[in-house]
Parts: sequence; structure tokens; C-alpha cells
Amino acid sequence: MLYSPFSRFGVRETFDFFEALGLPLKIEARQRAFPKTERAEDVVRTLEKYLRQGRVEIRIKTKVKSFRCDGNVLTGLKVGGQVITAESYILATGGKSHPETGSTGDGFGWLKNLGLWVKEPTPTVVPLAIKEPWIKSLAGLTLENIKITFFAEGKKKLTVTGAILCTHFGVSGPTILDTAGQVADLLNDGVVTATIDSFPELNHGALDAHITEIFDQNKNRSLKNTIKFIALPGTGPAILTLLPQIDPEKKIHSITKDERKTIINLLKALPLTVTGLLGYGHAVVADGGLALTEIESKTMRSRKYANLFITGDLLDITRPSGGFSLQLCWTTGWVAGNNA
Repeated sequence: MLYSPFSRFGVRETFDFFEALGLPLKIEARQRAFPKTERAEDVVRTLEKYLRQGRVEIRIKTKVKSFRCDGNVLTGLKVGGQVITAESYILATGGKSHPETGSTGDGFGWLKNLGLWVKEPTPTVVPLAIKEPWIKSLAGLTLENIKITFFAEGKKKLTVTGAILCTHFGVSGPTILDTAGQVADLLNDGVVTATIDSFPELNHGALDAHITEIFDQNKNRSLKNTIKFIALPGTGPAILTLLPQIDPEKKIHSITKDERKTIINLLKALPLTVTGLLGYGHAVVADGGLALTEIESKTMRSRKYANLFITGDLLDITRPSGGFSLQLCWTTGWVAGNNA
């Protein structure tokens, strides 16, 4: 584990680092940190400022082809038609998530070629693809305070509570992202389905009483015009598509007890079928990477190569969404830089 690096450069030190460079930060819901300007480019600008202060030379459009080594010491980087030499080398290429940033997994290949143990990465903190059209019709809508239960081959396996974001391909949001790795394991065993409980704080009886009261207040309205009062905000039209046995024009006073029970059961178990995980292009985090046994955690130095240091998403560390990968990069980068 990385207890030693985080004890020396953790969240507080990260705040101090950016604020000392003129970028004040703020903490929002779920302990998420952002620049007060709410501009991601300001983070980039601040890091560029830090590099200039350190007289760091930046070479863009410069593809590293391979490492050169002499025994257990790296002696150079082959770049195009030349070899660049240095006393120490720090790898900070990122993993395979967010390939649009240039993080395409090149670092894993270099480490493998050096004979180090690298676990093949897979996208794990990633949205889920869903079969049902009703959830896709809600793209852009966040369902707050719901409970989602996953089943593998019809057997209940996993339940989580929180908010989910509906998308054109399925579901996302922190609750889903942090569960995707476990869902991936379930997919290996067969068909994975899920149900969404819209009212996890109410049992069937309490929800029945709640809906009955709403029905009593809207007896002469149609179901189509009343569904918005009993379904989660914005989901009414989608819910109606899941009730083909009930005419949406039917007046509330004509809804039978069995039909009301059907509505209640649906709201407590909205159906989903998971068809897979989205790929690297949508992944917040991809697991896998260099085994931690390959490095000295106090320095981030390779155990095999005395002048090689490895940082960030190149390491095989499972972490949830919400900034943990960024902190991993800040911390291991600081430790490697101070020991290189």
C-alpha cells in the first residue's frame, strides 16, 4: 500500500501546493475539490507556471519509442532518431482511461519490455450500457436517492444507494461508476439485470398509502396527467411506457386496486438489463498496471532499476471515482520527484 507517500503528501499538502501558486480551491458536495474559478484550464495554467519556475523543458509531438538500459540501470530514451540521457527517469504517462488526453497505455508497454510485472488494464470505473429504451429516453436526468439492485442469472448479488445519471447509452454517475467493477465480475457469470427502487425509504404498504392519497386528490384526472405526482421528477412519460396494460387516458377514479398495485410494484422495481461496460473512451479509471511489489513505496523507485520511478495511473491500485486518481498522481509524483 501507499501509506508512506500519502502521509508525506496528502490532500492538505495538495491544497497548500496549488494555493501557494495562486490557485485557491473550494470543497463542494461529497467532499469534491475544485478551483474556486471553476475553470479546469486554470489548473493547467498553474501547473505550467510551476514547470516554468523549475526551468523544465517541455517537448511536444515527441514520441518515446523505447528505453535503453545497461543491466539494472536505464541509460537513455530512444526518441525518434536520437537518444536522450538522464540520471533518473520518472514515468507519468497515465493509464488507459481518457485516451483523448494522450493516455493510451504506452507506459505499460515500456514497463513490460523492461521485464516488470504489469496487470493488463480494464476499464472499471466506467458507465454501464443498458438495454431498455426507457432509461435512455431520460438522458441528462439525474435520479436522486434511489436504490439499485443487481442480479446475476436472477440471483440478487449487489445493492447500492445514491444518485444515478441517465444517459443515451445507459447509466452513469458516482454510484454507478464505483459499482461498475463488481458488475463486470457479475457479467462474467451470465446475464445481469437490475431494478431501481424509486422510493427506498418506503415499503410497499407505505408507498401504497402515499399513492392512494394522491389518487384521492386527483380522482378526475387521467393517469397521464397524474403520473408526475407519483413518479420521480421528469420520469413520468417513461414510466407510462412500462405500463402498457393500463390506458394512460384512464381516469384515476377508474384505476383498480390491482392496477394501483402494478404501479407500486413498478416504482419499487424499475427494470434494467446490463449489456456491458463502456470502454476506455468513457472510463474515469482503468484498473491494472504495475504491481506495487515492483516498487519501493517510500520513494516510488523501481526495485529492479535504481534510476526509474513510476507514478499515478501506471500503478495497479483500485480506487473509486471522485478525485482519488488525481490525488494518487499528485502524491506519487511529489514523492518520485523528491527522490529522483
